[in-house]
Amino acid sequence: MEKITMKVPLVEMDGDEMTRILWQMIKEELLLPYIDLKTEYYDLGLKYRNETNDQVTTDSALAAKKYGVAVKCATITPNAARMEEYDLKEMYKSPNGTIRAILDGTVFRTPIVVKGISPCVKNWEKPITLARHAYGDVYKNTEIKAPGPGKAYLVFEDDNGNVTKELIHEFKGAGILQGMHNTEKSIRSFAKSCFNFALDTKQDLWFATKDTISKKYDHTFKDIFAEIYETEYKSAFEAAGIEYFYTLIDDAVARVMKAKGGFIWACKNYDGDVMSDMVSSAFGSLAMMTSVLVSPDGVYEYEAAHGTVQRHYYKHLKGEETSTNSVATIFAWTGALRKRGELDELPELVRFADCLEKATLQTIENGKMTKDLALITSLTEVTVLNSQEFIRAIRETLESLLK
Repeated sequence: MEKITMKVPLVEMDGDEMTRILWQMIKEELLLPYIDLKTEYYDLGLKYRNETNDQVTTDSALAAKKYGVAVKCATITPNAARMEEYDLKEMYKSPNGTIRAILDGTVFRTPIVVKGISPCVKNWEKPITLARHAYGDVYKNTEIKAPGPGKAYLVFEDDNGNVTKELIHEFKGAGILQGMHNTEKSIRSFAKSCFNFALDTKQDLWFATKDTISKKYDHTFKDIFAEIYETEYKSAFEAAGIEYFYTLIDDAVARVMKAKGGFIWACKNYDGDVMSDMVSSAFGSLAMMTSVLVSPDGVYEYEAAHGTVQRHYYKHLKGEETSTNSVATIFAWTGALRKRGELDELPELVRFADCLEKATLQTIENGKMTKDLALITSLTEVTVLNSQEFIRAIRETLESLLK
């Protein structure tokens, strides 16, 4: 087939470790033979982030705002061990956190459902979409180690010099401190994104925090959601026949295990991070989940919701065979290409994205899959493929669909 010509570039954010290896395989086998791929490339690998003092992460987010659609590979958020391993200048913050703060959107994550892979929770009949707030909290925190006895305060000084001061804790010995924040503007954007997404997809919306313990921080989230729902969305929800309700996060966890699925579960930033991993794993695999950040001004950033698959990467460096699931990374590309096609009125690009997703699922349903899926599938005739073989098997299926 003749290569599809793109009009506007995608912002391409490369990443780390095994997912970086898969990223290149996907481009070479599944994209470049069929698309005259136009991207504005940013290397978000930890080595280059360190070289640029993490400026490249900010630059990539600003480029996403400029072009409207981005696709991101999984990246390392360094800890003390990574500091030593990569000889870092500092312990850089999460690249996802930096990008989300600049774009100020909401992350929607939905399991990729495929025949032969049944959810661990037997009553789940439909996908559960996690709506994760994409700004602030622990991802924009400030931390201090208290070396010994002393008093810690939370202090706010307004523009007029007025000071509000609250004692956090009087330390009798060494300890640790963490300061978090959020903004009313971002919380309102989060709420509206969730309500709009629920209306677009005709799904019930749950929202959960811990307002009984966090009577100001979490309670503010609860109050803003309630206000916006009552004043702007209640009548539309009733007309659509869908429901919004609030509950405590621990109650939501209990409820979701007994639910049938088919709804949106909105969570604060860290809750959404953890619960999306739980939901995706229970549906089959962390590598079987779509993830898209949607900003209030219409910027879309597609990514894989899982990590960099460090263990497989070390095996790869030793020349050992790996069987790494690339489905979520493939779907990050298809999501971005589909959105680019929709925005640029390129139906052939939309069709290609649809075909590649169909080819990926059809390959698995035909019994050709990576080891993680082979361990949980109900299919009896299964061929376990290594990382590259799986991508090449998808290409064979894709070729048949594109004829």
